[in-house]
Amino acid sequence: MPLEHHPLVREFPEFRQQMQALHASDPHFAQMALHYETLDKRIYEVEDGRQSLDDLALQALKNERVILKDQIAERLSKANGAGG
Repeated sequence: MPLEHHPLVREFPEFRQQMQALHASDPHFAQMALHYETLDKRIYEVEDGRQSLDDLALQALKNERVILKDQIAERLSKANGAGG
């Protein structure tokens, strides 16, 4: 199975404009998005063999990414309903 990055713009292409607006206007959203991208990069590097991490720790990172993605999706959905 090929390795893949999961950047937010690919996970939520329909919310591209909302992401840009929230990045500029909502520091908490910008922090969540940055943390998500950092997690995604680290997971990719571990899976690619460039960093070592035990399976349990890798799974914890993946779980954290999923939770963060859900929080981001909720925020994007609210932004889309509010003005989008």
